[in-house]
Amino acid sequence: MMSMDGGDVWVFGYGSLMWRPGFEPAEARAALLYGYHRALCIYSTRYRGTPERPGLVMGLDRGGACRGIAFRIRADETRTVLAYLDDREMGQDDRVYLRRMLPVRLDDGRRVPAVTYVADRNGARYTGRLGLEHMAELVRAGTGMMGTARDYLSQTLERMAEMGLHGGPLRDVLDAVARGVEVPTAEYTRATNLPSGPTSGKHV
Repeated sequence: MMSMDGGDVWVFGYGSLMWRPGFEPAEARAALLYGYHRALCIYSTRYRGTPERPGLVMGLDRGGACRGIAFRIRADETRTVLAYLDDREMGQDDRVYLRRMLPVRLDDGRRVPAVTYVADRNGARYTGRLGLEHMAELVRAGTGMMGTARDYLSQTLERMAEMGLHGGPLRDVLDAVARGVEVPTAEYTRATNLPSGPTSGKHV
């Protein structure tokens, strides 16, 4: 848990937080985080998929660096906003993300600690390394309570492009989604090996 000193708090966004933060920041700046990279490494069985047809969403995985957006939260709004983000990112039946305080460099040169949600490599929803076509299949199939995994990836890449970021392997996945074909539900179930049951839908 992060200690609270009563001051403003920064939050680092790298996926949907960049284009749908869900709160009004006091300040938003492009930022660079070292030691992690954004990756499609989380099975989504709620927001962008279902247990029967899981989608795929992003997490921060170890290694490399990531350019995203740092949001400054006013001191008097910190508890409310962090409670909202914790519920959004970690309010599930099993662990998906871990909340960490990590240093980021803002585009004006400042270095600040930022609340950052990183992928839990020990969590049941962590995919490990997937091939391009497998990722494309999951993105193509995933539809959940917040929409499709394809739209999630597309909107993230659009926001990245506005920041001058090409998207690299993520762009390759979206291109593969566009040229691919549907895969039967049974094949997704075998490929992902996700648990099923009445509680399995309560995940990111």
